Amino acid sequence: MKSIWKSEVELPKRPALPGNLKVQNVVIGAGMAGILTAWFLQRKGQEVIVVEADRIAGGQTGNTTAKITSQHGLFYDRMIRLVGRKQARLYAEANEHAIHLFEKIIKAENISCQFEKKPAFLYTVSEDGIEKLRKEMEAARSLGIDAVWIDGNRMSMASADEKVRQIKELPFAIKAEVCFPNQAQFHPLEFIAHLAKELVVYEHTKVLSVKKNMVYTDKGQIEADHIIFATHYPITNVPGFYFLRQHQERSYVLALADQEQLSGMYYGIDKGGLSLRSAGDFLLLGGGGHRTGKCKCKQKKNELFGYSFLREQAKLYYPDADIACEWSAQDCMPHDDIPFIGKYSVFRKNWYVATGFKKWGMTSSMIAAQIISNHICQTTEVEKNIFSPQRILFLAGIKNFLIDVWESVAGLVKGLFAPKERRCRHMGCMLDWNPEESTWECSCHGTGYYEDGRLKDNPAQMNLK
Repeated sequence: MKSIWKSEVELPKRPALPGNLKVQNVVIGAGMAGILTAWFLQRKGQEVIVVEADRIAGGQTGNTTAKITSQHGLFYDRMIRLVGRKQARLYAEANEHAIHLFEKIIKAENISCQFEKKPAFLYTVSEDGIEKLRKEMEAARSLGIDAVWIDGNRMSMASADEKVRQIKELPFAIKAEVCFPNQAQFHPLEFIAHLAKELVVYEHTKVLSVKKNMVYTDKGQIEADHIIFATHYPITNVPGFYFLRQHQERSYVLALADQEQLSGMYYGIDKGGLSLRSAGDFLLLGGGGHRTGKCKCKQKKNELFGYSFLREQAKLYYPDADIACEWSAQDCMPHDDIPFIGKYSVFRKNWYVATGFKKWGMTSSMIAAQIISNHICQTTEVEKNIFSPQRILFLAGIKNFLIDVWESVAGLVKGLFAPKERRCRHMGCMLDWNPEESTWECSCHGTGYYEDGRLKDNPAQMNLK
């Protein structure tokens, strides 16, 4: 199932690794985070190569909704309460800066990638969501992010010289909205195609293992001073133990053809809420997500999810629309809701990681590229930033940690009694069938396999037996 981005842009093919190499920096993974990191390193005079198991932007980057925004759902109010205002402000400032950097690079490089500055709206369709929205608006404002309250025909202003006009453009009633001005959207593959032109990228080169300063692939060995894991989900369990610190969730998108342009990007905070944005003549309708590998729970409750849920929503609100294409993405969800960006482990001084981006991979990729490239070039200190993988935020993460421990234990126990062909090759958890994707999924850590057993999504690195 191809996204509209992949349907519209065919990236030039790159060769596989020609054999053993020695290089200053190797980036594992050619998605947005990997390509941006390599691009910044090269701009700073570093020697760098990128290795990719499949194709450039063939994973989550090619399946994103491509919103560039510091609006991350109901996030800032919770963050202030659990990690403090200072840390929350650092997170907000980093994401605001990421939006600015995308715009700056696109203008400086003259990249044609359908970049548009648009407001992002958080909305609720229920009375219960109004107070949650109000708290989120107040929290965002307190951190320096412009946020405008919209309630019916009434409006408050983000600042004395800025106004936002409400446009009734959604096909369902909204109780309240919060508008975040000066956000953006773009075509991710057109952007990444331009940056990748300047880089050495080896496709169809699968990393099998990494030890100290050596990367072992199926095409040869790479010795590097610095190794950057930009593989979406880290493929090396120890050290780092990222499989104990996050889980994965799957989200779905329909592209509805011949639709009018929306003035902004929308994200619903209620259960079953929809994500909407325009892309040319297409309307991207997102939702129906779930924890990867937990489809049976949805089916037992007779709940629609995935494409089935979105098709029902499209039929209800856009009855005359044709579905041009449909696709899904997978998101790494850290326990404390903050990405892991920086040193992979205190035991591996030359390893770096970028993971845990939740549903906000574009801004997080830019943040990761800046932090990692600056640290390698010795212009900043990774360990002191809020994204440091070595952080411990107990209150923010304990609830999700306990949930994930339970899911992992349950999956491992079930795996002991499952047929070998239904055990995940990552750690042996039992796989669940996803009828929406026709794939096998692991609820422990999110590995996915095609129906024939071929590997689809990491952290596992091998096909099913």
